[in-house]
Amino acid sequence: MSSKDLLGTLNVSRETMQRLEIFDTVIRKWNPKINLVSRSSLDLLWTRHIADSVQVFRCVETPCHWVDIGSGGGFPGLVVAILAADEAPQMRITLIESDQRKSAFLRTAARECGASLTVISDRIEQVDPQKANVLSARALASLDDLLGFAERHLTVDGIAVFPKGENWKKEVDKARQRWRFEMETAKSLTEPEAVILKIRGVERV
Repeated sequence: MSSKDLLGTLNVSRETMQRLEIFDTVIRKWNPKINLVSRSSLDLLWTRHIADSVQVFRCVETPCHWVDIGSGGGFPGLVVAILAADEAPQMRITLIESDQRKSAFLRTAARECGASLTVISDRIEQVDPQKANVLSARALASLDDLLGFAERHLTVDGIAVFPKGENWKKEVDKARQRWRFEMETAKSLTEPEAVILKIRGVERV
């Protein structure tokens, strides 16, 4: 399935597609300077990164406040903001990224794509609790560590959405040694063995 066919199955509008194409251009301009995505995955940008981020947005109901941590090259946080520009303009979006150069990229890309968001340039554990309704992170840390961030930044009834690869079951088993949580899985549309973990009710054991 081609990238645009895949995006079509996720019901991306023409306006959103135009914003995503601008985002593609900005990433390719900045990537040689600050390595937003690996060179080997740049040719797979639409399927491996953009479409993967779109499905994260699709797997939860539109919240009041979406917080993406360790946003890096904008996956999924900036893609979420691009989708929200057309589909949920009332949604508040916060990206947390400690690297100053990547934070500058995120602000530039958001401006050029017409996406509304706030970028906080600080370490996740040092940022004031964000009271997020949805917390996302992609390729950032183990589930055990991510749940610590969720405990800090999610509302009591909030949901964490974490894409995970083929070893996700091992990560869940390890995390349950320290955490109690409710979990659903959504099958990834971009990687056969991957899932998106949807987690609520995070508490320490």
